[in-house]
Amino acid sequence: MFKSKNLLFLMLLSAFVLILAACGSDEEGSSTTETDNGASSGEATTDAELDFEGTKFISILTGGTQGTYYPLGGTFADLITTDTGVKATAEVSQASAANMTSLANGDAEVAFVQTDIAYYATNGTLMFEGEAIDSVVALGALYPETVQLVTLADSGIKTFADLKGKKVSVGAPGSGTFANAEQLLEIHGLTMDDIQAQNLDFGESTDGIQSGQIDAAFITAGYPTGAVEALNATNGVYIVPVEADKAEELIAKYPYYAVDNIPSGTYGLESDIPAVSVGAMLAVKKDLPEDLVYAMTKAIYDNTDKISHAKGAFIKAESGLDGIGIDVHPGAQRYFDEVK
Repeated sequence: MFKSKNLLFLMLLSAFVLILAACGSDEEGSSTTETDNGASSGEATTDAELDFEGTKFISILTGGTQGTYYPLGGTFADLITTDTGVKATAEVSQASAANMTSLANGDAEVAFVQTDIAYYATNGTLMFEGEAIDSVVALGALYPETVQLVTLADSGIKTFADLKGKKVSVGAPGSGTFANAEQLLEIHGLTMDDIQAQNLDFGESTDGIQSGQIDAAFITAGYPTGAVEALNATNGVYIVPVEADKAEELIAKYPYYAVDNIPSGTYGLESDIPAVSVGAMLAVKKDLPEDLVYAMTKAIYDNTDKISHAKGAFIKAESGLDGIGIDVHPGAQRYFDEVK
């Protein structure tokens, strides 16, 4: 009888131990069971792992090193990297028109673009005639890009009419600057045939003015532009004005322009210079994940106080959709809807 009781006790004890082991196994298993999103329920999962569809790196196409896009691009890359965990890098490029083509070809994810060039590209007009781009959309508007006709103060060039027969840099064929130069010449009764057109970038243009190889240059960029500041440090510069009546005529024909003004003190100018501008914007590939574009937009527009460039004062969430003439990425739209 005693032995029977002991045997029964041992059997019950063994069963109890097995039950405890099974419960422990279930609890342990629950800590490693994957949830519907593929992540372990007991592990912390970052937004990048959940929402960015594996995107770890992005390239931001800017422009030449002496323009405005490049330094701003470096700042944006830092903000995006810090806030999203996605490594962003600013890349030197041939600027607006080339940037649209590069985005369409999948060579980068984000790019600086003039608003007028983005419009031409998506509508297949001017330099994009018959080659409309439908795979690129807007992230947001940035700041005015002033069309600056730069020359030396002692060049004798004071008006557009004075350009006749002169060597003038108009930017690369197909570039935003080239289109701006062509349209401003048109409004002033001139064509490319009336000048000795030179296809130079910003740095080459100001070097050419300094050396006397060219007489003037069209430079479309946010002021103060590094290349023009460098020129003014060694030679006094002059910006040829766009008078009010000509600005109105230009805007009537090409509504993506706006009246602008280069204030006295810029480049050592003694008085304000009336000018016109287009907008600078960021464009992105349409197929970028919505949550990534939302996070990038937030990283930039929530941190404009960290932008040291003078144009940072113009970059604001409340004006982030101003002047945008193309579709906006859903991720960016979501951000701007939230901050209204």
